[in-house]
This record gives sequence, C-alpha cells and structure tokens, in this order.
Amino acid sequence: MCDYSLMMVPNRLAMEGEELVAHRFQSGTTGFVCSSDFSIWKAERRSKSIWQRLRACFESTAEPAPVVCIPPGARLRVEAAPESLTSSSHSGSSELATFTQLSAEANQHRDALCFDDGAKVRLAMLAEGQRVKVLRLSSIEEPEATPEAVLHVNAA
Repeated sequence: MCDYSLMMVPNRLAMEGEELVAHRFQSGTTGFVCSSDFSIWKAERRSKSIWQRLRACFESTAEPAPVVCIPPGARLRVEAAPESLTSSSHSGSSELATFTQLSAEANQHRDALCFDDGAKVRLAMLAEGQRVKVLRLSSIEEPEATPEAVLHVNAA
C-alpha cells in the first residue's frame, strides 16, 4: 500500500476517481499525494525565498500531506506516460496500469506499476509531478446489475 519508508508520514487510503501526483519525499521515497495538496504545496514553495525553502526542509510541515496509499490490484490511468516508463511507444498518452507490490520483504521499496503491456516500473522511477487517476481500488471489476438479476434478487 505505502512503501515502508512512508509509514511515518501521515497517510490515507486512495479514493476511486481521485487524481494523484507522484512526489519525492525528503526520505528519498516517491509516493502519491492528492493533486490539490501537491498544487498548493508547489505554489507555496515557489513563493518562498531560497532561505525559507532551506529552513522548510527541516520542518515536518515541509511536505504535501498526507501520502495517499493505494492497495495492490488497484487500476490506475497514468497520464502522459513517458516512453521511458513503458515498453510501448505511446509516450504522451495515458496508459492503464495495475498497482502492485514486487516483494513482500521488509525494508525494501516494493511498490510498482504494472502496465498492460507487461512493463513493471517501481514508484521510485516516477518523475516528480507524474499524474495518475485511480480508476478502481481493486483489480476485480464489479459486475453491472442487469434488470433480470435485480428481479431475481427481489423475488428471493
């Protein structure tokens, strides 16, 4: 869900339909934050002098928070995916991916995106500002209710 090095950062679970942005935290780990939190943080950071930004590096509020945790199996749309992320040549377009964990070992960066073309990319490889949209929180699609199924359930 969230890489081990982000467990001490305030966090919450992702929501379907939400737009997230990759952010490299002070710990060196890349994780996702809400796009609105990221935009506000970026604007505040630009408005500060170099000395204010340096001082902010040592403050606990210097990061956009909370980090957004995504469960394994969640379906994402990676917006404007650079060609370096996927093995296909669809750079500049959006790509579908499944959020996964490459390992269950402790103290390792394990979160990754598994693209539909088979490419696997660790979150640490995402550029700051890379945008993704959460399509579903599970890999299993919910079956749509048909009128016949609704009638059958109501009759029982």
